[in-house]
Amino acid sequence: MRDGGSGSDEGFDGLDEEPSAEPRGRFGSLTRRLSSRLSLRGQPRKRRWAVVGGAVVVLAAGVSLPLALADSGSEKPCWRLPASTRALADDATAATRALDPGEDLERLGSVRKLLAHGKVCDDGARVLGDIVNTATRAKSSGAPHTLAQARGAYAVAAVLHDAEIPDGLAPGVARMLAEYVVDSGRDGSLGDDDANRPAVPAEEALLDPNGYSRYGRFLAADEAHVVFEHSDSHADADANIEYLVAELAKDPEAFAILYDAERAYFAYYLERLTDSGGDPDFRPPTDKRFESTPQDWPDNDLQDMSGRIGNLMKYRAAYVRNGTIPDLAAFDKAVREHTRGTFRPASRQLDDRPPMGDIADRKAVGPVRGDLMDGRHQLFTVLEGWAEDRNVSAERAATMRQLVDDWYVRALWMTIY
Repeated sequence: MRDGGSGSDEGFDGLDEEPSAEPRGRFGSLTRRLSSRLSLRGQPRKRRWAVVGGAVVVLAAGVSLPLALADSGSEKPCWRLPASTRALADDATAATRALDPGEDLERLGSVRKLLAHGKVCDDGARVLGDIVNTATRAKSSGAPHTLAQARGAYAVAAVLHDAEIPDGLAPGVARMLAEYVVDSGRDGSLGDDDANRPAVPAEEALLDPNGYSRYGRFLAADEAHVVFEHSDSHADADANIEYLVAELAKDPEAFAILYDAERAYFAYYLERLTDSGGDPDFRPPTDKRFESTPQDWPDNDLQDMSGRIGNLMKYRAAYVRNGTIPDLAAFDKAVREHTRGTFRPASRQLDDRPPMGDIADRKAVGPVRGDLMDGRHQLFTVLEGWAEDRNVSAERAATMRQLVDDWYVRALWMTIY
């Protein structure tokens, strides 16, 4: 990743047919929220930022951001990056400052003016993606994300989560989410009291006396974390990751980046578990009213990882059905060309805690074998190899395999009937 260089939901109809039974729990809630975005009719969506008149000038980061006429034959104007904005792609300090909305999101409007454009001239969308990465990624391998970088990642997600992303920008945003693979994958583990700002400093993610952190497992000790769960009605901020990933999944390169990150995280996570598939940081709770085991949080995390990969396959199938992806074979070929390969856990338990960017940048051990788009098979192959290498009991391995199977299929089924 370090080497790589708005609208409402109106216009998206519901599914053509009502399901015979609606999923319940958090999957049911997500089904209802995402069904309109994966319409089988595929009507165009409204853009949040409509253009009125021949040209509009907005200000962001102290520079003018002009609109220009699109190529001949197009009725919509495109926005053209000025040279001063392009320069941010090569200046990490300035880029981070431009995208940092502040703890109270007082500068989110400036980030919105910088990034939220339905159509961008020439290579401008790709350059915006470069700016996003320059601003939010760790400075080098082994370096943790800073609080300002994490807030910038929140701002990008908040600005783009309900927007139609212009061609060229999706891979850059996907790389940003991969850089924060742990934070972007949390699923409802933060309550309202915890999700009260866009990012938290490293000390707030430290383990409690029970060996637990609400921000995830196996976290680097000195890394700030994005709180994508935070929302602020006053600032019009909602960084809903499910919506954003659904939009990014239309682009094969972005799809490959997200899929690689999830598979790399899966391998990383397994190699830090004990030989019984448990959390090595677990401590028996001091409050005896609440029973727990070392396997509880690993089981929850494996469910979520499997569900996120199932989600990607769900979006792919829905976009084929509504015509967004007109040629599935071509899309899959492009995804395979952009994927880095296969990720496998170490054959022994590891106890280091690298930052999130290093997790996503994990080196592949070889080319993908089998059908890349059979996510369940890819997960099973990794899990079964890990269980064999670590002599995990047959009972525990079977339980983990069933969890992966159940939640992958549930995610895939949510809106594909």
